[in-house]
Amino acid sequence: MITVRVGRAEDGSVISLHTEGHAGFADPGEDIVCAAVTALVVTALIGLKRVAAHPHEGRAGSGKAWCRLLPGGTPESLLKAQAILETTVLGLKDIEKDYKDYVRVTEGG
Repeated sequence: MITVRVGRAEDGSVISLHTEGHAGFADPGEDIVCAAVTALVVTALIGLKRVAAHPHEGRAGSGKAWCRLLPGGTPESLLKAQAILETTVLGLKDIEKDYKDYVRVTEGG
């Protein structure tokens, strides 16, 4: 199962995402659930770097991916980063809805 932890600040904004595990929906290389989750999270990392240009750290690798917003940036970069991360969370929750035995999304601080 893929677990996704969404970290939120006191104001409700997303400050981090952490994914771990493999879905086990199909054989490696043919697992559409793993591919979908990976595509969303990697796209979020690309967006944070190239579109939002907001300070962050993160990495994606086999069975793990994470990102965390860092202090700094501009109000505009933060707004873009939040749009990217909130959209990513919506996509992950939609995958969870359709593949609840393979993906679990939790939210917390």
